[in-house]
Amino acid sequence: MKRLHSFIFFLLIINLSCGQTKSQHITEFLKESPKDVILIDVRTPQEYHSGHLENAQNINWFDADFADKFSVIDKDKTIYVYCKVGGRSAKAQEKLLSMGYKNVINLEGGYDDVLASKK
Repeated sequence: MKRLHSFIFFLLIINLSCGQTKSQHITEFLKESPKDVILIDVRTPQEYHSGHLENAQNINWFDADFADKFSVIDKDKTIYVYCKVGGRSAKAQEKLLSMGYKNVINLEGGYDDVLASKK
């Protein structure tokens, strides 16, 4: 019986860890100075043009063809997404995961936290 409980506990832990979404605070991401990553800014073009992270590609969350614009990105690649504060990027992350992308990381805090960290 004790083995059965241990086995069930093990399966529960595995299941919970597989179902979690991945995130990282945007300022931690910038401290690592990552190069050659797929970095997507999901804000509007107006927000993007007012300032964005270096090497970020703008794919507007509100565009009707948002999902279609990812068709050129390999589903096994790691994709980092950010927005103004984290709401749209969390939704974009969910959408991409539902489309079969395996490693999508939401950069929490968004561009507002980047600006705040520079003050």
